[in-house]
Amino acid sequence: MTTTDVATPRAGVAVPTAAVGTRNNSLKHILVLAKRSLIKTMRTPEALIDVTLQPVIFLAMFTYIFGGAIAGGSQQAYLQFLLPGILGQTIAMASVALGQNLNADIEKGVFDRFRSLPIARSVPLVGAVAADLVRYLILFTVTMATGLLMGFNATGGWLGVMGALALSMGFALCFGWVSVYVGMKVRTPGAVQGIMFLLVLPLSFASNVFVPTATMPGWMQSFVKVNPITHLVGSVRALMLGGPLQVHLLWTLAWMAVLLVVFFPLALRAYRRRA
Repeated sequence: MTTTDVATPRAGVAVPTAAVGTRNNSLKHILVLAKRSLIKTMRTPEALIDVTLQPVIFLAMFTYIFGGAIAGGSQQAYLQFLLPGILGQTIAMASVALGQNLNADIEKGVFDRFRSLPIARSVPLVGAVAADLVRYLILFTVTMATGLLMGFNATGGWLGVMGALALSMGFALCFGWVSVYVGMKVRTPGAVQGIMFLLVLPLSFASNVFVPTATMPGWMQSFVKVNPITHLVGSVRALMLGGPLQVHLLWTLAWMAVLLVVFFPLALRAYRRRA
């Protein structure tokens, strides 16, 4: 038998590679670090205020203070309009914490310790993003539970609610890369919060979250009609309550693709340079 015969596998025989094991190990490492992020969050319950108390306060405040004036005296009618909007707004705002937490971990030297471990360099980042899915799920559950207690009626049925959940969480994952990028570029967690709020608040209020687009000045309507929050909220309303879905859904999917194509590579590049 020649050396060539030994080195060359026979045709049709599967050759084990390290790639499969590496992928499996990376998945385990991601889950372990996602669990670490969740444990850290659960030990500081105040870190969940933005996905627990905040949506409850927003929903109650706008329904009972402004609902009568906006909806012609019918707070219940305004609740039907408002709840899908609050979901879109609060999910976008919840992504701010992702960039803050990553920035804080880097400043504390946590990522220096991760580099000494036998794990892929991207694992801590992906683990943090995966853990954020749980925060979005908590936010959705709290908002829906509060809305149902206040009298919200999801006329589109639970299938529509589940579709709204899937779309909202998908959008949140895509929008979260903006927060990751900002978190990698600025120096302090406070700066991350300030910059992200400057971005999120205009997107939230210059949209159809709180009032119909037709009630706004013409120059503002031009922005509202291309605002990604507008189309996410329009999609969630259509799924939960019925109504035209296709245009809003296509716009939302297009915006999700744009956010991924633009900010995912930017966030990864900034992460490699910073961490």
